[in-house]
Amino acid sequence: MHEEIEDLKKAIESSPDNVYLRMLLVRKMRPFDQYLKEVERHLEIVMEQEKQNKEAREMLVEVFFRQGKNSAAIVLGEDLLDQTDVSPATKLILSKAYLAEQDLPKARDLYEEVLMINPSMTDQALDSAFRLSGVTDPFADDSDYFLEKPKITFKDVGGLDDIKREIDLKIIKPLEHADLYAAYGKKVGGGILLYGPPGCGKTFLARATAGEINAGFINVTLNDILDMWIGNSEKQLNAVFEEARDNAPCVLFFDEIDALGAKRSDLRQSAGKNVINQFLSELDGVEISNEGVLVIGATNVPWHLDAAFRRPGRFDRIIFVPPPDLDNRAEILRIKLADKPIDHIDYLKLAKLTPHYSGADLEAVIDIAIESVLEVAMQTGTPQPLTTDLLQKAITRHRSTTIDWFTTAKNYAVFANQSGQYDAISAYLKKHKDL
Repeated sequence: MHEEIEDLKKAIESSPDNVYLRMLLVRKMRPFDQYLKEVERHLEIVMEQEKQNKEAREMLVEVFFRQGKNSAAIVLGEDLLDQTDVSPATKLILSKAYLAEQDLPKARDLYEEVLMINPSMTDQALDSAFRLSGVTDPFADDSDYFLEKPKITFKDVGGLDDIKREIDLKIIKPLEHADLYAAYGKKVGGGILLYGPPGCGKTFLARATAGEINAGFINVTLNDILDMWIGNSEKQLNAVFEEARDNAPCVLFFDEIDALGAKRSDLRQSAGKNVINQFLSELDGVEISNEGVLVIGATNVPWHLDAAFRRPGRFDRIIFVPPPDLDNRAEILRIKLADKPIDHIDYLKLAKLTPHYSGADLEAVIDIAIESVLEVAMQTGTPQPLTTDLLQKAITRHRSTTIDWFTTAKNYAVFANQSGQYDAISAYLKKHKDL
């Protein structure tokens, strides 16, 4: 085999424009990992000569994925999906690339499409991510496991006074004055969408809302709902709403809600659209009243959410959750360092060095500082205290993760804000001109 490869290479040197010979070489080298770089180069040459060569483009998706170049595989694969019929094998590879990049909705939809074409084309990694071992209703036998009564309240949430006030008006006051609201025909319940950079406390805020009104709290994640089998996702979505209705007043919190409520125009599969339609039906309380069910959604990418979710009666309040300000960063550091060995920490100085850092970023800084003293601590057997200098050095090693988010959000605030949905982002950017 390797002799044939060498012979073909020589032939191509003599006839570099011969696409047939080059593709023959690619097919010979493709099974062997040591040739992947060469295969990639030859396929790119073929595509320069024949831009719409479907075989070469599909092979290149596979070659990118086998080299761990998932983003490149996805870009090329999506372009193929938009322009031509793609083989199930390539769709399977693209699904695995989505999974590797943590784009679970797209991975799931594409894998489901592959299995509908050929049920034997299973993949262990994709099965592990999406199949639920035949369980159709995770809430049927042990629903109390998902329901909790948070002890934290708004007093435990540093800052965010405007946001807490808005939640108070939308959720807490209606519960406290249910009769008054009923007189005006207004229901107790509804939805709030929290959006903003990752790691800024959206989940903590939702949990504190439940604690503020002594309500039940159900934290729903993507894995609790999405199921490989058609129809199961809708059943599980209904089950979680039923659990909330049975335990009203109850805060139903959907993290990464964009995964469940992606724009229907972006979905290739009807299965994904069915889940969204079920979600909208549950929010509306079409068959059973949602009285006392308070739905809070959180997302880092509100621009990916279907517009139907923002209609009155659904997520009609959209609240921006920004990174903590100077005083709150100092307080977060104080809280997170409270149970650790420390020595004369200048919290305000550290807060000034961390503009736009999220709570998660500050925790990462502390982890880096801890790692820097652990080696000495293990040698001496004595915990080494964290100091301002150590934390300051750690800050230089961790960049704020919110900056990239604001780079993207700024485009939506400038170019896609006809409804005023992103006015809060615009106001934040005006106040923080360094972004």
